Amino acid sequence: MGPAEVVAVAPGRVNLIGDHTDTTGGLVLPMAIDMATTVTGAPGGDRVVLTSDVETEPAVIPLTGFDPAELRPAWARYVGGVVAELVPSIGFEGHVTTTLPVGAGLSSSAALEVAVTLALGFSGSELDLARLCQRAEQRASGVPCGIMDQLTSVAGRTGHGLLIDCRSLVIEEVPIPKACEIRVIHSGQQRSLATSAYGERRAALEAAEAVLGPLRDLRVIDLTTAGQGLSDEVLLRRVRHVVTENDRVRRFADALRVGDLVTAGRLMSDSHRSLRDDFGVSTPALDEIVRRLESTDGVHGARLTGAGFGGCVVALTEPHVISEGWSVRAADGAHRLTA
Repeated sequence: MGPAEVVAVAPGRVNLIGDHTDTTGGLVLPMAIDMATTVTGAPGGDRVVLTSDVETEPAVIPLTGFDPAELRPAWARYVGGVVAELVPSIGFEGHVTTTLPVGAGLSSSAALEVAVTLALGFSGSELDLARLCQRAEQRASGVPCGIMDQLTSVAGRTGHGLLIDCRSLVIEEVPIPKACEIRVIHSGQQRSLATSAYGERRAALEAAEAVLGPLRDLRVIDLTTAGQGLSDEVLLRRVRHVVTENDRVRRFADALRVGDLVTAGRLMSDSHRSLRDDFGVSTPALDEIVRRLESTDGVHGARLTGAGFGGCVVALTEPHVISEGWSVRAADGAHRLTA
């Protein structure tokens, strides 16, 4: 009898509020969604070989002696990042399916990394799993990403958003009110962090912290003093986004807890304007979707979600108000099954 078949499932995520705060130890409030990536297969051999229902070429990865960033096709780099971090003692052959749109800002790469890691036999804590997959993404893409995407995919809870403190990595579950609907609308612009200005934005925050200290410790009231310390207007705008966004995340969580959808929606729209004007990561297509949604009766608020530069908009609405895009629900985190 051969090895038992393994099925590993990892959800994508939508970030409700709190973008570009995680890399400075700030606050975010994403949720795992009911769209996921599944890896099915069995251990064996001396390579990891995966085919995909959305990619024409397979990922063929040796167990040692390779650079994930140099692998082809491009999606194999994320599988290779996992293999390089996990260093499994035995290979694996399987197939990848997904209900997540690739390159839309819903963390399809993180879901792939988490599902592959579980399929290859990882055992450990949720946090250790998320950290391994974060390192895998950094090795695969060269992008200095934070941990939010991987941790959300691992730790998701049905019916709840996750208020994540990205400094302590403490997670607080925040109930999503049943009276609302969360919809995700694709802008039509594929997003690639490796070719975006993501690294430039992170470098700007690091430069600001070298002058001001940890941005996580700043309050909105401190921005006046920060303006005196930073002579670069662009850096000041980047700082202003991060500090005000951390404040919005706190208030958004409070609003969800009491079912105040009007306030929660307003905070999402304020977040979009901050991402557009202060952090400079929106696009005309994203702005137009947000503008249109905000003018629709029953839509409480909308914002770009994820790193920006394309991808998706997330909207907080009354049920059945709009039909475009996907209606998503908060889902449980990743899991592995063995037949």
